[in-house]
Amino acid sequence: MNSSPLSTPIYTAAYPIEFQQLLREKTENFVGRKFVFSAISDFLDSHSRGYFTIVGTPGCGKSSILAQYVTAHPRSIYYNAAVEGKNRAEDFLASVCTQLIDKYLAANGETSEIVRLRSQLQNLESDDGSWFLSLLLQQISDTLNDRQKLIIVIDTLDAIARTSQPPSTNLFYLPRYLGDRTYFILARRPFLREKSGLLIETPSQTLDLRDYPAQNREDALNYIQQYLSTAPDLTQPEFCQQLATVSENNFMYLSQMLRAIADNSHPDANLGESSLFPELPPGLAAYYQNHWLRMRGDGLSAIELSVLNVLVQSTSSLSVTAISNIIDRDEYDVEKVLDNWIEFLNKQEIGGEICYSLYHDSFREWLGKQSILES
Repeated sequence: MNSSPLSTPIYTAAYPIEFQQLLREKTENFVGRKFVFSAISDFLDSHSRGYFTIVGTPGCGKSSILAQYVTAHPRSIYYNAAVEGKNRAEDFLASVCTQLIDKYLAANGETSEIVRLRSQLQNLESDDGSWFLSLLLQQISDTLNDRQKLIIVIDTLDAIARTSQPPSTNLFYLPRYLGDRTYFILARRPFLREKSGLLIETPSQTLDLRDYPAQNREDALNYIQQYLSTAPDLTQPEFCQQLATVSENNFMYLSQMLRAIADNSHPDANLGESSLFPELPPGLAAYYQNHWLRMRGDGLSAIELSVLNVLVQSTSSLSVTAISNIIDRDEYDVEKVLDNWIEFLNKQEIGGEICYSLYHDSFREWLGKQSILES
């Protein structure tokens, strides 16, 4: 299998119907990300098996990268846990095992062995799926030649309903060991290493999109220019540069704002500020609402509300010590709150200290306008 994306038409019929519309949407107007595809290709070429994980904050383009990859490689197996009703382990196992049987084991026609495997899959209990998945992976691995690779792509790994399986097991029962020529490519939001949910003993590599600011900036500019190519008055270099800066290279923000800009033809906005319009586009507001529901959980404690107020009011990154001093609470308790929200935070070292801020300025502003902070 060729391990780098190709310039091919969007083709989604190779994947389960519940993912096809998402794949089309995520690959529309896709540009760049060559540094990611190169890293994936290098990993596949230099390891006989393994896990490759793309990490990035919400909206940075992880899903589009994987969608572009699998549409260019229709022999890949694809699963997206963010699709409604697809965040449970049993749903994952049923979908991926079905794809494995259909794409690889049934290639030579309907045999008694294929019939048996399909029947076995239909009658599996959820906690039996782990060994069945490993069995299929090994069977396929044994049939591949040295030039072939079995690649399973899983998007939004962190969306899993963790209660759908025992806490001691790998997320989605992913295998601890892999056979030759078997690879998993994953995408997930930032996480604490000790809470990765994966115990694997096979080659692995993580690419954090936050470590590539220059490449992200270039791709964001190319995305803006391509999107607005039919509106020459909006593609002035100054405008594109300012929009890229305001976006913080976040493609969810860009896609929503560019749609609003195109609909309005001439944006009445001050690009020196973090918002292009007085009100966020509905799609972006809904996206932030989803973040908030996940952060809030069953309700905020007093310390969580205090920490959130500090994060919302601050336009710069703050250390745990600084936050604890502002709210007069123990540093351990503050750090525990921040750890729980790590997927929505930027975490960086400044002057020898680890500092935190909300992952995007427009999300920070949106939170500041919510009534939940008034108390």
